Amino acid sequence: MTLVWIGGILTALLLVLLIIYVVMKGAPELSLDFLITAPQGGLDGEGGISTAIITTIYLTGLTMLILIPPGIGAAIYLTEYARDNWLTRVIRYGVSTLAGVPSIIFGLFGFAVFVTALHFKFSILSGALTLACLLLPTIISTTEEALKTVPRHHRAAALALGATKWQTIRHVIVPAALPGIMTGVILCIGRAIGETACLYVTLGSSAAMPNSLLSGGRTLSLHLYYLATDTNALTKAMTTGIILILIIVVINTLTNWLSRRFHAKMTGGGR
Repeated sequence: MTLVWIGGILTALLLVLLIIYVVMKGAPELSLDFLITAPQGGLDGEGGISTAIITTIYLTGLTMLILIPPGIGAAIYLTEYARDNWLTRVIRYGVSTLAGVPSIIFGLFGFAVFVTALHFKFSILSGALTLACLLLPTIISTTEEALKTVPRHHRAAALALGATKWQTIRHVIVPAALPGIMTGVILCIGRAIGETACLYVTLGSSAAMPNSLLSGGRTLSLHLYYLATDTNALTKAMTTGIILILIIVVINTLTNWLSRRFHAKMTGGGR
């Protein structure tokens, strides 16, 4: 138990030190103008991050629209319909394998297929499709585990009352598993916001405001990378890091709040 406590304290301490370092380095540049001004380029990293914020919102929203239906659908199929045979074992093995593939490999796949073969070029659409491929194993696994936590007697009770298989899944199983499903979705949103490697070769590096799904751009994390490597604006890179940390904190807080709310609703503890 002493080792467990030491490990937990070291982890929390590392997080606190990281946040303090980023805030101390980036706070001098943090202002409203920084948030609402577009990047202007140059070695000094003039301008702000407004277009990067908009691109991040567009990319994340499109990724979730592409990702959620097949991800949750595949999990429902594997949990509720598929039998335990060689096909389902191959599917689960494929999901587990894809979850361990480095993101840059997905980036090269997206560059070869979406950017080059399908002629989507460096665009939000190419980046979103690549991110959907990257996050698909995550949402399948989290949704499948959430569905498995629903007690078997819930299914038996619904079927005994005359409900069909689909009605049982739609009105009983999925609502009961919704806290876990929502947690998986929000965690995927957090990873999409923080992803860099696969977007480097699919989204492009344009700092302009996107005007369509075929426009290039840069997310906050990608903009931070360019500031830290291609300019002398390390302070602005740290300021962008502060914004990313705040977003992740908000996402984690929202995850915990939604989980508690849905759990209370399903157990009769909330309205």
